[in-house]
Amino acid sequence: MTVVAAVDLGASSGRVMRGVVGGGRVELEEVRRFGNGPVRVGDTLHWDVLGLYREVLAGLRAAGEVASVGIDTWAVDYGLLDRTGALVGNPVHYRDARTDGVAATLPDLYASNGLQVLPFNTIYQLVAAAGTPAMAAATDLLLIPDLLAYWLTGVRAAEVTNASTTGLLDPVERRWDTGLMAKVGIDPALFAPLCEPGTVLGAATGAPVIAVGSHDTASAVVAVPAENERFAYISCGTWSLVGVELDAPVLTEASRAANFSNELGVDSTVRYLRNVMGLWLLQECVREWGSPDLPALLAEAEAQPALAGVVDAGDPAFIPPGDMPARIANACALLDQPAPSTRAATVRVVLDSLALAHRRAVREAATLSGREVDVVHIVGGGSRNELLCRLTADACGLPVVAGPVEATALGNVLVQARALGALTGGLPDLRRVVAASTAPRRHEPDPATANAWDEAESRLTRSRTR
Repeated sequence: MTVVAAVDLGASSGRVMRGVVGGGRVELEEVRRFGNGPVRVGDTLHWDVLGLYREVLAGLRAAGEVASVGIDTWAVDYGLLDRTGALVGNPVHYRDARTDGVAATLPDLYASNGLQVLPFNTIYQLVAAAGTPAMAAATDLLLIPDLLAYWLTGVRAAEVTNASTTGLLDPVERRWDTGLMAKVGIDPALFAPLCEPGTVLGAATGAPVIAVGSHDTASAVVAVPAENERFAYISCGTWSLVGVELDAPVLTEASRAANFSNELGVDSTVRYLRNVMGLWLLQECVREWGSPDLPALLAEAEAQPALAGVVDAGDPAFIPPGDMPARIANACALLDQPAPSTRAATVRVVLDSLALAHRRAVREAATLSGREVDVVHIVGGGSRNELLCRLTADACGLPVVAGPVEATALGNVLVQARALGALTGGLPDLRRVVAASTAPRRHEPDPATANAWDEAESRLTRSRTR
């Protein structure tokens, strides 16, 4: 048996997991869980990264003796270090308004970075931060998982899967694009050397830190229990990241127009995907309502009329926090649909809209990449939402396999175990370990709903093009 610790930080909570690998199986034990919310200081939204580091250390102590440690987090955000290695201010949260309108000031960079245009991409954050005292003092920039690894080991490195979300990486060569950096006024000297998942970085509290797929979605995709390559995945949590796994990026004009990302994955793969707003919409509604009984609310939502209202889950209007139910009602009104009049009706609009967004992304990913898709795997926290999984199966017209819930931690553990020699083989071998260790649920599509989903898609498309 090989025992490792997986540090898994999402955009709303974090956890430290103890992973045990042996006999062709993997088992997880959660040893510490903690919240992760934004902190507003003045007009700026920050992460409490020092608080997160404190929780990570407590979690590693709770994990006991382990053979190694791996860290994954959300993407795009970073910490700045001065020449002494000290942190220059708390990292700014990607939902902060400082990047509003920045993307429109830059030329089209898709041919260089193959990245979906999202207002909070690291490249836009850095352009927005140009000329600030923090940037003037900075000599190094580390993305959040790399920053935590640096504090544990003293080693500055940039793991490639998360680096690929910055908009500053060449997805074909898997290297920093220093020419692009210079083009937009960003100093290449800020960035640490790149490393691939499986690289041993250094020691932490007696155990080596091993680079994993440090973007949480990269680790989650490792743990998709797929039987072959003809699958689409939805890593569903605060965000839904929807796509297919490829051997090479897709940099066509059609891909750019569809706003798909070419993010890098474990074992030289490409995660060809679109970011969809995800369960953030539901989380913000629940928070606004004072955290009611969610299972009861979902049961009420299931009884609501199907597809009575749908909104564009990718609308940037939904990115900031605050009064999500009112924004959903307003979006319905703008699309000439009745605004939901109850909490259950609002939840049904959210879940129908997410399922419709999943459908669009799955179908477009398959068409643009040429990859045939026979099944959709939903992993992560969203795989527990039975209603969303069933709606996604109906919307896509494909079977949905839901689970594992802790896919990110599993992928993190598996990459560590392979680096230690406790496992061998490629991604198909690691996925067989996941399949042997978990019990995903299968949802078959209801063909009788196909016309209703087609009509809802047409309705939303017509509203968008007015």
